Amino acid sequence: MRRTPALRGLIRETTLEPRQLIAPLFVKEGIDAAVPVASMPGQFQHTLESLRKTAVDIAGRGVTAFMLFGIPARKDAEGSEAWNPDGIGQRAIRALREEFGEDAVIMSDLCLDEYTDHGHCGVVGTDGAVINDETLERYTRIARAQAGAGAHMVGPSGMMDGQVEAIRTALDGEGHIETGIIAYAAKFASAFYGPFREAAEGAPKFGDRTGYQQDPANADEALREIRADIAEGADIVMVKPALPYLDVIRRAKDETGFPMAAYHVSGEYAMIKAASANGWIDERRAVLEVLTSIRRAGADLILTYHAADAATWLAER
Repeated sequence: MRRTPALRGLIRETTLEPRQLIAPLFVKEGIDAAVPVASMPGQFQHTLESLRKTAVDIAGRGVTAFMLFGIPARKDAEGSEAWNPDGIGQRAIRALREEFGEDAVIMSDLCLDEYTDHGHCGVVGTDGAVINDETLERYTRIARAQAGAGAHMVGPSGMMDGQVEAIRTALDGEGHIETGIIAYAAKFASAFYGPFREAAEGAPKFGDRTGYQQDPANADEALREIRADIAEGADIVMVKPALPYLDVIRRAKDETGFPMAAYHVSGEYAMIKAASANGWIDERRAVLEVLTSIRRAGADLILTYHAADAATWLAER
């Protein structure tokens, strides 16, 4: 049953298709042309125009879901550009909604690290710690702004306690009852976020995020967080990163049966790119093997910077 591609395909247990991929895209205010991200070959900080063109190209390959990250020209301690109706994030949402209408799913990362001058995911107190409840109030402002701009789904990624419930209540109160929530439910304090922080210009200026992101050692805690987000009204729950936490993805899918996403993050992408550039691995085979492993672990959807290439390779199979 393994002799030919047709025989192998006949009994293949796990499918990997472009429709199961979500493409993360960065858009930056105040630039005239797309800027390459050095640590993430093939990825860019986009202008609104290059964002449109790139999204159209990716959609043409069969990937029709996008997660947007905005990078403002002006940052402050609160991250107020995150909820500015005319801020770069909201303009990016509107640009893709105008381009695709209902033919693609436009998601928007809902956090503050790209927007604050200190790089943390929330309001910071005098002791340097993030203040949970004050941060939730800002998250509700962002949620209303993103939904008002046309986001199909918002993606709270700050790992604040109660963030999903606060956002769901705020959205419903503004009449955005159809706006979904893809919750970063188990986001670990990982070493694999470095390239993203270059791309999103959101590295912490002091301290780290271990006070609010999850301890990599704790799987039971991750399941509690996932169940809490489901109870608070999430429509999809997500584990981030993917590869070091395949066990968490599998457990979460088995124990909840809930729609499950996994974020194949920047560091995981950069490792494959670096090894491929050095001729140490076959990039195409490695990418498809990795993405299949994430699907096999139980993820229904995968956020991955490989989305465009993977979709092309899958079409060529």
